[in-house]
Amino acid sequence: MTATATSTPPPAATKVSGGKDGLTRLSFPVVLLIVAGVLLALSAVRAITGAQDVTSAGQISAALAMAVPIGLAGLGGLWAERAGVVNIGLEGMMILGTFFGAWAGWQTNPWLGVLAGVIGGMLGGLLHAVATVTFGVDHIISGIAINILALGFTTYFAKLWFNSGEAAAKGGSPKQSPPSDDITSVTIPGLSDWLHSIEKHHWFFVSDVAGVIGGLVTNVSLLTVLAAVLFAVTFFVLWKTSFGLRLRSCGENPIAAESLGVNVYRYKYIAVIISGGMAGLGGAFLSLVTSHIYNEGQTGGRGYIGLAAMIFGNWRPGGLAMGAGLFGFADALQLRNGGESVHALLLLLVVVLALLAVWKLYRKSFVQGAVSAVIAAAVLVWYLATDTVPTEFVSATPYIVTLLVLSLSAQRLRMPKADGMRYRKGQGK
Repeated sequence: MTATATSTPPPAATKVSGGKDGLTRLSFPVVLLIVAGVLLALSAVRAITGAQDVTSAGQISAALAMAVPIGLAGLGGLWAERAGVVNIGLEGMMILGTFFGAWAGWQTNPWLGVLAGVIGGMLGGLLHAVATVTFGVDHIISGIAINILALGFTTYFAKLWFNSGEAAAKGGSPKQSPPSDDITSVTIPGLSDWLHSIEKHHWFFVSDVAGVIGGLVTNVSLLTVLAAVLFAVTFFVLWKTSFGLRLRSCGENPIAAESLGVNVYRYKYIAVIISGGMAGLGGAFLSLVTSHIYNEGQTGGRGYIGLAAMIFGNWRPGGLAMGAGLFGFADALQLRNGGESVHALLLLLVVVLALLAVWKLYRKSFVQGAVSAVIAAAVLVWYLATDTVPTEFVSATPYIVTLLVLSLSAQRLRMPKADGMRYRKGQGK
């Protein structure tokens, strides 16, 4: 044990704040250039294919609404994994958030429903912390067990609470709750109408920018604003405070952190409970903002997609936000019956894969370059031979995008060093 402690590099705390996470090297101007490049590409796709909905305010507004629960689930995963605990149970914690949020929301008011959803998710997080931190249960097994328990719990109590009495009279059933009131949405007056008038002209790039900004300033739920604030707060707390440094050191080198006086158990508990609260808030968003009711199965795997967005973002809030936006965009396409839009984006996929093939061949990764080129050619043939894509493919778009993004970004990722590892107090002695 002593040899293990001495061989562990002590400067873990220094490393976690360093700039080797990949995305930390992206300055704000570089991020703006990337966003501008993506908009230019989407503008070109819209102009060539005539699929006007790709950058419309309606599409962006729907994408934002779909991105928020994914982003909140990913934010929950980020808190847990930065402290060294893998949280596969995000899906179950989101389910608890949808159920308790809707249950409290229809009986009182939607903001109390939001609070109830957060508490429901935190209870799931507490259970995961007890299993993994105190008893040393494998993190994956504990997370899967929570997902199963949450599904069974909500299915049983939905039949018990929503299928009789006042709840049934107000529209409840064994699989859904009565509807709750709306959470206030805000629109910037004047600006929204002006942007919409520019978007209707379908000018190259200018109308696309107007559509994107219009979608971000029209009918935005206050819960969406709260989610954006939580991203900023998470970055500040984890990367700009001593509390955050100690928490991240628990995910990099808990033995070294303990030797410096950090109560590793306490920090892991705090991180996993906050993680559950974030996922619960994402679930409450689904039941109180997106649909106004709890509906069995409404999370639709968004907890797992949130985890994928966090990995794509290299365990950083900024990258996670971009990943959640991408997955939200894909999710919104299939919800808006976007067969034509998805077909148009095949052309964009061809360009991305072709560029990737050229880059891999330049880096002498001949096998990967050849595979990318073959896939690009196959997608191009598919695009030229069809006018739309099947409904089944449109429904699977978010999951296909998840697989593509993770496979393309896997090589640049660096997870916290002690992520998922069992830790026992006094292990380094």
